[in-house]
Amino acid sequence: MRTKTCMATTQARAARPAHRPPEVIIKVIIPGSHSVAAIRQHLVELQKGHGRVMETDFFNNPVRGRKGVAELIDDWDLDLEELLCQVGQCWDRRRRCRKLVHKIIFSMPAGTPPDRLLAAVRDFAEKVFAPRRHLYALALHTDEPHPHVHMVLKAVSEECERLHIRKATLHGWRQAFARHLREQGVAAKATSRSNRKEAHISKLKGIYRPTRIPHPTPHRDPAHALC
Repeated sequence: MRTKTCMATTQARAARPAHRPPEVIIKVIIPGSHSVAAIRQHLVELQKGHGRVMETDFFNNPVRGRKGVAELIDDWDLDLEELLCQVGQCWDRRRRCRKLVHKIIFSMPAGTPPDRLLAAVRDFAEKVFAPRRHLYALALHTDEPHPHVHMVLKAVSEECERLHIRKATLHGWRQAFARHLREQGVAAKATSRSNRKEAHISKLKGIYRPTRIPHPTPHRDPAHALC
């Protein structure tokens, strides 16, 4: 019975396609999102090194150097929002400053054309964030084997609506991002976390896990035990 089950599992694996579309990756980085100083340093670091280009909003305006970062922070009124938070802390010490920006990474495996990846992220941002007037900046990085795009997204829109990123939000983003990648001719998919877990745990417990059979403890002579 065990041999037949193993053979069936092997045949099922052989029937699977050899080349599967890669899963899209969207990560949210939390540290350094609450202060202007940390955000300024992050925006400067995103431009350092070869193969790194930064642009802002759906106009694709370039952001260059510390001067461009200073202008971006001023345009986004991040210093004003930080000041308002600090004033609120004067009245309530227990109050914590909320996020000024969301730092997000869109990544794909090595071999993905960087220009198509950036185009997909642009289309995604224009469809998801531009209608709600959320300002954002994009930085394409090609200095590593896997191309990726950093997004710095203002947490509060121009209409004073705060964006909250939840699990359902990320799942919807992954599906939309995969769709925009496919429109650019890049194979991609975005399955739910539960489905990925089920696909990963495809082995049956009783087949590959050795059965623990209790073995009787051999009787030892007390005289020998003392030797």
